[in-house]
Amino acid sequence: MSVVPAEALPDNALAAEETAERPAAELGPRARLWPSLVAVYRAQLSRARVARIPLLFVATFQSIGIMVLMRGVVDGGGEARAVVAGSAVLVVAFVALNLLAQYFGQLRANGGLDHYATLPVPPAAVVLGAAGAYASFTVPGTVVTAVFGCVLFGLPLAHLWVLAAVIPLAGAALAGLGAALGLLAPRPELATLLGQLGMSAALLLGVLPADRMPEAVRFARDLLPSTYGVEALARTFGARPDWAVVLGDLAVCGCVGVVSLAVATWAYRRAAVR
Repeated sequence: MSVVPAEALPDNALAAEETAERPAAELGPRARLWPSLVAVYRAQLSRARVARIPLLFVATFQSIGIMVLMRGVVDGGGEARAVVAGSAVLVVAFVALNLLAQYFGQLRANGGLDHYATLPVPPAAVVLGAAGAYASFTVPGTVVTAVFGCVLFGLPLAHLWVLAAVIPLAGAALAGLGAALGLLAPRPELATLLGQLGMSAALLLGVLPADRMPEAVRFARDLLPSTYGVEALARTFGARPDWAVVLGDLAVCGCVGVVSLAVATWAYRRAAVR
C-alpha cells in the first residue's frame, strides 16, 4: 500500500476529502408563519403610513360626499340603510382593493417580489401581512363614514359595534381580490385599471339600493365579495335585526375572504418564480 503526499492530490480530491471529514452544517429553522406575518405587517404598516393616510382621507370624503348626494334622493327606510352601509364599506374597497392592486402590480413590475423571494418568509405571510396593513388603514375612515351616515339619515348608532367584524372580514375579501389582481396582471397599468374597476363595482353595486337594480345586476352584485359585508351592516340598522341572517352574511364574507387570500397566495407564488 503506497502513500501519496497531499501535494500530489488534485484540488477537487482534497475538497472532497475535507468535506467528508467535516460535519454537515445544520440549517437554521424555517421561519414560522405567524412571526413572519407580524414582521411583514409591521414593515408594511410603517412603510405605507405616510403615503396612504392622504388617500384614506380621499376615500372617506368620497364616501361622505356620496351620502350627501344620495340624501336628496333617498329619504329613509331600507334604501337609506343600503346607502350608509355601502358607503362605509366603500372606504374598505378603495384602500384594500384599489390601492393593494396597484401596490402588488408595481411590486411585480419593479422587481420587488425578488426581494421577498430571497427572505425566509412564507408566501402566505407576505400576502396576509400586506393585506392586513392596508386593511388597517380603513378602520378610522369606515367608522367616521358610518357615524356620519347614521346622523345624516337618522339611523340608530346602537349596533355600529358590528363594524368590528365587518371591517376585517370585508377587508380580507377585498384585499385578497386586490392582491390577486395586482399579481396576475401582466403590467402595472392593467393592475391599476382592474383595481379601479373593482372599486367602481363596489361603489355602484354596494351603495345603490338593490331593489332598484335589474335582475342581471343583482346577480353580479351577489358575486362581489363586499356585498355580504354591506348586507350584514345594513341589517343592523333595523329596529329588530335578525342576527342569524347577519351572522350568515358575515360567515359568507369570511369564507370569500379565505378563498380570495388563498388565490392571492397562489398568485404570489406564481409571480415570484417567474
